[in-house]
Amino acid sequence: MSALIPEKGKLLISEPSILNDQSFNRSVIYLTEHNNEGSIGFIINKPTEFVINDLIPEINCNFTVYNGGPVEKENLYFVHKIPNRIPNSVEIANGIYWGGDFNALTEQLNSKSIKPCEIRFFLGYSGWSVKQLSQELEETSWIVVKNNYENILNINTKEIWKNQLLKIGGDYKIWANAPLNPSLN
Repeated sequence: MSALIPEKGKLLISEPSILNDQSFNRSVIYLTEHNNEGSIGFIINKPTEFVINDLIPEINCNFTVYNGGPVEKENLYFVHKIPNRIPNSVEIANGIYWGGDFNALTEQLNSKSIKPCEIRFFLGYSGWSVKQLSQELEETSWIVVKNNYENILNINTKEIWKNQLLKIGGDYKIWANAPLNPSLN
């Protein structure tokens, strides 16, 4: 389906064919790394019931934590657009950065100088070994699309999967409006 190749900063849209996959059903993944060693990304549309303060009581912040993927779910990761305030960040693409100095981040969060639209937190990540993502693309588990969002950290997470399928069009329009569990229809 997709003529685009995976690259840092692009989105992976889960195909409707993987509805039974608990981790990736209706997922949109922001790719943060894609190279000869593998691929890494974060599911951007699956908020958890946790906020930062639930996981790290020393941080006085109630920003939502998202389910980043099934790998290393006990680790907290963050993607942001404020590298000038969080040293040692690594640019992903188009002014979006990954990680950085956690002590500086903690100070910024406790002083309330970071806005929710500037950062997103994830428990775990989505990862693929060398050629694994290519194989899943050949099996039509994913569609690679360009990230056209001005700020991927400040999007409507409830509608992004549906909206991406509507943009692709064709038979995907039918799936975009399908109930969460089509067997109950």
